[in-house]
Amino acid sequence: MKTLTSTALVLALCCALSEASAQVAFTYNNLTPNNQIAIATRPDSAGKFEIEAADDFLLTQATTINTASFMGLIAPTGGTVVGVTIEIYRVFPLDSSTVRTPQVLTRVNSPSDVAFDSRSSDDSTLTFTSALVSPSFTVLNSVQPGGIHPFPNQTTLGNGPLTGQEVQFNVTFTNPFTLPADHYFFVPQVQLSTGDFYWLSASRPISGAGTTPFAPDLQAWTRDVGLDPDWSRVGTDIVGGANPPTFNTAFSVSGVTIPAAAPKAP
Repeated sequence: MKTLTSTALVLALCCALSEASAQVAFTYNNLTPNNQIAIATRPDSAGKFEIEAADDFLLTQATTINTASFMGLIAPTGGTVVGVTIEIYRVFPLDSSTVRTPQVLTRVNSPSDVAFDSRSSDDSTLTFTSALVSPSFTVLNSVQPGGIHPFPNQTTLGNGPLTGQEVQFNVTFTNPFTLPADHYFFVPQVQLSTGDFYWLSASRPISGAGTTPFAPDLQAWTRDVGLDPDWSRVGTDIVGGANPPTFNTAFSVSGVTIPAAAPKAP
């Protein structure tokens, strides 16, 4: 049986310590819900079509994402959580077709056609807990199922006020996301026994204690099965108006950066 010499042991220990020290904790945080809008987002299930809502975050180096949190409404109240799915998208035109005619006003700065990666409680690649924040929370506007339409009928002004239970979801990725440096969209989906989950808007521009501003900060987008593979901007396209609003959404992601590989000795 071969054994390492004391010098080799020291070198191996130094390399391990160097790699560990090169890892840096990463957090993007805009978990600052407000009452501006709530956006439906759910996986497809029996009798319900898929709806996705997306907001962005930025990685300046390769990162392992271990946990995430997001906040929204359960409306009507009383539904129990059946499952949670988290999808990660890159920015169009990556992972997308550029040769077809979109059925939306623009795809510039939208999520891509298809997801880059995903995790779900269905296959145990994530676990989650949910906590009631408020038994009754009302938003000024909403995008509800059936409220997403292709161009030229995309502007609806939204579906109006909505009241529900405010809930925070905390997610642990049992199979963490390993993401190269890039600009990404975070897409949470919640399946309920009854009713729907609506992702709450958050500070824009990103501000407040503990938040993580970055640039460029893209606005929230959404789509349903009828708009797929295109996306519409929640504020600019769907709500619209003379001075259309733009929205962020309430979420955070955390992990550790991945050290760059050391150059090989000549």
